[in-house]
Amino acid sequence: MTAVLVVVVVALLLAAWVLAIANRLDRLHVRTDAAWAALDAALARRAVVVRALLDPALSAAASRAESASRAERESAENELSTLLGALDRSALAPALASELADAEERVVLARRVHNDAVRDTLLQRRRRIVRWLRLSGTAPQPSYFEIAEPAAPSDAVMLTPRPSARVLLVDAGGRVLLFQGFDPARPQELFWFTVGGGVEDGEDLRDTAVREAFEETGVKLDPEQLAGPVWRRRAVFSFAGQTFDAEEWFFHAPVDAFEVDTSGFDDAEEHSIASYRWWTAEELAATEDTFYPVQLAELLPTLTAEWDGQTRSVR
Repeated sequence: MTAVLVVVVVALLLAAWVLAIANRLDRLHVRTDAAWAALDAALARRAVVVRALLDPALSAAASRAESASRAERESAENELSTLLGALDRSALAPALASELADAEERVVLARRVHNDAVRDTLLQRRRRIVRWLRLSGTAPQPSYFEIAEPAAPSDAVMLTPRPSARVLLVDAGGRVLLFQGFDPARPQELFWFTVGGGVEDGEDLRDTAVREAFEETGVKLDPEQLAGPVWRRRAVFSFAGQTFDAEEWFFHAPVDAFEVDTSGFDDAEEHSIASYRWWTAEELAATEDTFYPVQLAELLPTLTAEWDGQTRSVR
């Protein structure tokens, strides 16, 4: 009888614990949805203020941002930010300049609140108990909103162009090698990304891809092994306080599975890359982790076919 009572008590405690986790996860999803609504409203207000400037190019960019789908919203908003960065604010009426600065500040704050909510939600969704019991249910996985923000809200948004070559190292089992890293300014926000890096002066994309693959993994590729560029991705991201306008060109390289050698990492890579692993498309589709490009799980299986010579845009 005593043993049965103990089992019942333990079961009740476990049920209460699981219920508490589920309730917290539900609150986090509600918080994330509310944060996105606030960010969307802040972006909409910025667009309204921008149209009041009566600049045709800015008004058109603001309209494109407002009408963009969620998948294209980052790109459209960053286009608007870039145009605002080139705006001569000294020529604006003081009241209008002040309203624009206030609208930009609200976007910055709303974006930070949204990304903080996304981070907390993703951390909860990645807990083993949440994954094992599928406590997230059918709730969609939230995603960060990457939009350039000035050092101070009234400053111009300065984007540093960064062309890069990336390599999709795919083994015979269809697995792609990814690194997991973080922005030193936000070490709690981990994400997975492909091998590759910035183009150096005088390099072409293929040479960069070969060099980066060797420096980051130890694998020696022949330029002729690379198919592509198969994909092209435009993105704005921040790293160590600097904001980059990245243009990424992806090459595909079939390889035999190998032991990754990271001894060629530079100082920044040593301090911002936490791990690496080989991923299948199925694992990417099932994970709660953040990875880029976001379409990788969908497009990875297509790399097994012979490249048709077209470079496709990905997100």
